[in-house]
Amino acid sequence: MTKSNPKYASLTDENLLANYRENDDLVYLGELYQRHSEMVYYVCLRYFQDSENSKDAVMQIFEELMRKVNKQEINDFPRWLYVVAKNFCLMQLRSKKNISTTSLDEFVKFPYDLHPSENSEEKEEQLTAMEQCLDKLPEKQKASIDLFFLQEKCYQDISIQTGYSMKEVKSFIQNGKRNLKICMEKQDEQR
Repeated sequence: MTKSNPKYASLTDENLLANYRENDDLVYLGELYQRHSEMVYYVCLRYFQDSENSKDAVMQIFEELMRKVNKQEINDFPRWLYVVAKNFCLMQLRSKKNISTTSLDEFVKFPYDLHPSENSEEKEEQLTAMEQCLDKLPEKQKASIDLFFLQEKCYQDISIQTGYSMKEVKSFIQNGKRNLKICMEKQDEQR
């Protein structure tokens, strides 16, 4: 962690924040963040239990600040920053924990006792049926299912990419999986 610039020592956190908001000059936000970056580091270290991950998180949190600081009312910057850092760490830990090993194979049944040529034909039929069922899903479910299973994105990445909340993403995936399974079963019965 680098030292704060003595040029700004006379400015309070509130002054630096106000200057950043007025001038959109990252120097002010950088100075403000630098004053509290050690606290951010130790918050991250407490959650990640790893020095390198914590240092990376300090940089990522600064990038988040650039987006968040103008959108929220901040009365006590250190306290607000502590909450931002804590939430960031929790989201990172949850996204790592929630990376699912579920695949689309659970929707497609492969009869392993068939000869390879028959197996590939059956697989192709089921994949075609699955594509048709995917197209029938509501758009939000379809997009979430596509990003989660086919593009192997985690909940947080899907949330960022789509603008849906984490709760919505999880719901769209859960409901999409259920609807996809129902549709696949119906198509299987019709064959």
